Amino acid sequence: MKDNQIFKIYGTDFKENTKKILEASDLAGRIPGRETRIAIKPNLVSESDPSMGAVTHPEIVEGIIEYLRERGFENLVIAESSWVGSRTRDVIEAAGYDALLARCGVPFLDMQKDAAVTKDAAGLELHVCRSTEEFGFLINVPVMKGHCQTKITCALKNMKGLIPNTEKRRFHSLGLHKPIAHLATVLHPDFIVVDHICGDLDFEDGGHPVVRNCIMTGIDPVLMDAYVCHLMHYEVSEVPYIVLAEQLGCGSTDLSRAEITVLGGADEEAGEALPAERRIVAVEDTVDEVESCSACYGSLIPALDRLREEGLLERLDEKICIGQGFKGKTGALGAGACTRHFAYTVPGCPPTENQMYESLKAYIESRNA
Repeated sequence: MKDNQIFKIYGTDFKENTKKILEASDLAGRIPGRETRIAIKPNLVSESDPSMGAVTHPEIVEGIIEYLRERGFENLVIAESSWVGSRTRDVIEAAGYDALLARCGVPFLDMQKDAAVTKDAAGLELHVCRSTEEFGFLINVPVMKGHCQTKITCALKNMKGLIPNTEKRRFHSLGLHKPIAHLATVLHPDFIVVDHICGDLDFEDGGHPVVRNCIMTGIDPVLMDAYVCHLMHYEVSEVPYIVLAEQLGCGSTDLSRAEITVLGGADEEAGEALPAERRIVAVEDTVDEVESCSACYGSLIPALDRLREEGLLERLDEKICIGQGFKGKTGALGAGACTRHFAYTVPGCPPTENQMYESLKAYIESRNA
């Protein structure tokens, strides 16, 4: 497989299709040796079943493990951490990874419990999990999906699961796009397997899956994310961290040079066109967001979508303030602990989607009684 290639395979036997596409991609031929410590990094953002479009299907990870073991690779680990506000252990159980770990016997490294080391990431000091220094080969297994703050999340942003929770919060204070791009200079995946089975095209926390039953592989995370932008009807320029990562030498956004290969023919690809409409567009104008963490903002936006569907959001007169930029400040309406000094705030760090929904619904109804 060359740097400018992306392979795709369609079908519902996710484990076997994973093994087929890895064989076609010659993953084994890219690994330095049988003793190499191979880390598999899925996306386990929050407590959710994979069918809801937020987390990596365990069948894909199991297919990777079987493929590698059949070729003599045994030094394997799975490494990941959930987003701030969730426990990785709870996400493992909700996503079905507890059963996978029992079957495969592969160690799981909970990065929320790992120590941190400081890295010079192309001039930006970043803190990453210490265990990453022991990885000899990193397989990135993101979900292709939407994101409330960055429009898309896939190969590049998935590396955030390998940094401490304190650094995840700091990423937002740094503007999110810049640190994501710089992170790719110190945590650059060696191989990418994209779960494009049923990602939610709006919310990183899932809930509105769009089924495509596709798995993709590639080597260049920048090119993969550029292709995801294309599939989701975004210009690459609309996702600044992709452009910046290219400028930092982490890959190419030039899709004109990309070779897209569909294994087994192109019949399924005919149905690849994804909807261009975005649910978040209808609600994001009601929010004043400054440096909010993904878990907090990712709970607010779908809660607002629920209120919109019930006809309640249109009765809200003021904007909802959210994010670290509001710490110590006052105002009318806020969400999360950072707005604790506001006249009315949704408590929690972060509040869950249901807490956001229930609290804001009560606020709207009380104001319109």
